[in-house]
Amino acid sequence: MTKKVYHQYWFWYLAAFVVFLLDQGSKHWIEAAFDYNETKVFTSFFNFTLRYNPGAAFSFLADAGGWQRWFFTIVAVAASVLLIVWICRVASSKPREAFALSFILGGAVGNLYDRIIHGHVVDFIVVHYQDYYWPAFNLADAAISLGAMVLIADLFINPDKTSGEKPTNA
Repeated sequence: MTKKVYHQYWFWYLAAFVVFLLDQGSKHWIEAAFDYNETKVFTSFFNFTLRYNPGAAFSFLADAGGWQRWFFTIVAVAASVLLIVWICRVASSKPREAFALSFILGGAVGNLYDRIIHGHVVDFIVVHYQDYYWPAFNLADAAISLGAMVLIADLFINPDKTSGEKPTNA
């Protein structure tokens, strides 16, 4: 009996690679089309503004003096390795979890690539309401957030049935 394609670990690695390519393509486009801090308004609550973030989410540690580049690089490499192993372990039995992890992996590698190559992450998506602005983000951040939300939802939708059971002797 053959496994369905979404029960194969390589399918989820491919999905992560597609997320990575979409993220990098969007960043390449925004850097070619915009000057730094240039803004293009699309709606009353959504615009593109080219920004560079040397820190982490919400520009955490952006002004820390440079060491944070390598710190976040090491964290991202470790997280990516963990995600690769985790996807391999769950791909055949938990495709929703593998989906979520592949989006997190693709986003993490997209931002890791930026950090290694450029020394900062390229952000450009800005959502706001009147004068209240959410920090700029990118497709990698959106993929990581989507993956995390799916993982959390999956915990509630499909709780692990083995967690409350006592082990049986074989």
